Amino acid sequence: MATTSKALARGAFATSSATLYTVPSATTAIVTNIVIANTAGSAGTFTLSLAGISMATTVSVAANSITTIDLKQVLAATQVIAGQASATTITYHISGVEIA
Repeated sequence: MATTSKALARGAFATSSATLYTVPSATTAIVTNIVIANTAGSAGTFTLSLAGISMATTVSVAANSITTIDLKQVLAATQVIAGQASATTITYHISGVEIA
């Protein structure tokens, strides 16, 4: 059984709900940290769900700042992290461990 710490996903949010990360088959993922950055000159919002359960709903991020979510959430094979934001200037970086 291999355990790999890694950046699970990173990119810019879409303005409609989209999959950010899917746990590979025959793998368990432990999400340890999510960083949300707003690179715009005005405030924005984001929404996140893990395995279909709302985790953050319309959370505000100030202009040119970040929000950090520290957690230890286990996701089973094929479960999804999904999200959206008010603008594509809001980005995400999801870190964790995959166990295969």
